[in-house]
Amino acid sequence: MEIDGLISAIFIGIVIGVLGRLAIPGRQRIGVLWTIAVGIVAALIGSALAAGIGVADTDGVDWIEWLIQIGLAAVGVAALDRVKARR
Repeated sequence: MEIDGLISAIFIGIVIGVLGRLAIPGRQRIGVLWTIAVGIVAALIGSALAAGIGVADTDGVDWIEWLIQIGLAAVGVAALDRVKARR
């Protein structure tokens, strides 16, 4: 992965993490860095899943891929929030 790919993955991860956090109602007890980390992981896994089912490379915006990534980020934020709440 080149540096421009890494920078774009971080930027997309930030956006995905924030959107995933906004998809969950209520207050989450995780910080901004955890949100970004969850977003980056969700973006990478979501891209792999979208490529696996054949919806990653379409003409225009890949809405299904974005929805998969945001859904994974929401699940990740909720899971991390639940783990933090138990401590």
